[in-house]
Amino acid sequence: MGETPFVFPNDPNVTWSIMIVLYPYITGLVSGAFVVAALYHVFRQEVLEPVARLALVTALCFCAFATLPLLLHLHHPERAFNIMFTPSATSAMSVFGFIYNFYMLLLVVQVWLVFRPEIVERANSCSGAVGLFYRVLALGIREISDGARRIDAWVIRLLAMIGIPASCVLSGYVGFLFGAVKANPWWSTALMPVVFLASSLASGIAAIIVLYLFLCWRRRVRPDAECVRALSRYLWGSLIVAVSLEMLELVHMAYESGAQWHVISTLLTEHLVVSYGIVQVLIGSVCPFFLLMISTRPQLPARAMTWLSGLAGVLVLVQVLAMRWNIVVGGQLFSKSFRGFVEYPLHWGGREGLIAAAVILALPLLALWVAGKVLPLWPSKEA
Repeated sequence: MGETPFVFPNDPNVTWSIMIVLYPYITGLVSGAFVVAALYHVFRQEVLEPVARLALVTALCFCAFATLPLLLHLHHPERAFNIMFTPSATSAMSVFGFIYNFYMLLLVVQVWLVFRPEIVERANSCSGAVGLFYRVLALGIREISDGARRIDAWVIRLLAMIGIPASCVLSGYVGFLFGAVKANPWWSTALMPVVFLASSLASGIAAIIVLYLFLCWRRRVRPDAECVRALSRYLWGSLIVAVSLEMLELVHMAYESGAQWHVISTLLTEHLVVSYGIVQVLIGSVCPFFLLMISTRPQLPARAMTWLSGLAGVLVLVQVLAMRWNIVVGGQLFSKSFRGFVEYPLHWGGREGLIAAAVILALPLLALWVAGKVLPLWPSKEA
């Protein structure tokens, strides 16, 4: 006789919904996009110059909306400020509030310094309301000397160097929160923060590839083949690391063969067979692995390489979103008794429905479109 399914009375529903899925997904895009910009500013990867500005502004736009899913999930969003007014050194969420504000300030200052020459130039050349807007944006500065440009370049590189570990903390912090939940055996692993960090880098690089190719298509400009090829190499490496860590985590659980492995294996093979087995592993991991392996070959024509890289980027974005879904929602589908499972029905409407989730994902893209109207996102030679 098999075991009778049993769910505790206080454990029949999924508490953390799709909004908690979007929260680490958006923060991961922020970190990965910033790393692309840092590769250019810190490590002098000149091949990434065509996307350096786009990556930096993308990180800022997504960071501006990173906490919105959390606020929608709360029944009283105004209480979120309590972690800032009455901070606690032992609260990971409270510490994150300060990390997020520091990182947001770092991005704003770095974006302003990177675009300061163009802002000052437009402040001097434009008139009327547009000129006034750029003069305010330039903080009243009407001329930049060569010495000031050298100082700006030094500060930009310094901020990028500081931002690399800050972005790692920002994306790994969510994994730290899940890893600290001892009652859930799927979450409570030391690898969880590293898994979130590696997948964040992969999703951010994939987002920059997709955005760059799409914007080049919209502008009717041929994308820089060497830049796309370099991004594909970085994406391929980060995807290998991310998927290897995800598999290592499951293999370690299977090797231990604890009481929790029975329910986790049943969850993956029965309840998450589509979102995990098909979407995350087959479509999101195996397919882009081979697509990127082909696209990074030097002898491949540029047009075929960009198509393969763009498709791989889209699939990696799907993979990371599915991974977030399977961990956040999937980790709540089994009861704490390890003998029963619960259901999570998706809804279109409501504060935590699919429409609200689509709007949240569209808002950073809308902000990026507005930023593209205000700031020159492309190098002067390409513009």
